[in-house]
Amino acid sequence: MGRPVDARAKPRTSPEADRITTMENQVALLINREREREGCRRLRADPRMAVAARRHSADMARQNYFSHTGRNDSTFVDRLAATGYPRREAAGENIAYGYSTAQAVVDAWMDSSGHRSNILNCDARATGVGLAYRGRTAYWTQEFGRE
Repeated sequence: MGRPVDARAKPRTSPEADRITTMENQVALLINREREREGCRRLRADPRMAVAARRHSADMARQNYFSHTGRNDSTFVDRLAATGYPRREAAGENIAYGYSTAQAVVDAWMDSSGHRSNILNCDARATGVGLAYRGRTAYWTQEFGRE
């Protein structure tokens, strides 16, 4: 899947990139609120997971598809491993498209049993969120891990 990325790579810098990063951070905050309500510990942000999530969202947006399987047949475990995240610690992935706000995407995930299960998996310890656009359509990815 390629060599691991340097998770300390220079962050995005532009007003649009800052806005996207803010929205990604809002999703993580809202997810942690949902977890705390259910007695789960807060997830910590993992930069490797954020890279994997951003890459998958960007790929879906660029190639106009929506799937947990990448166009190169990658799984979320493969995408996490490509950033150096341990395969055995990958715990789940949520994806969505079309939701324009962090609150809207979290509400949608909480209304879906599979996505909700990932969010409320108390064994998860880390997360990374990625947002990309195709025109005005938002593509979201959230990764979960146990490391």
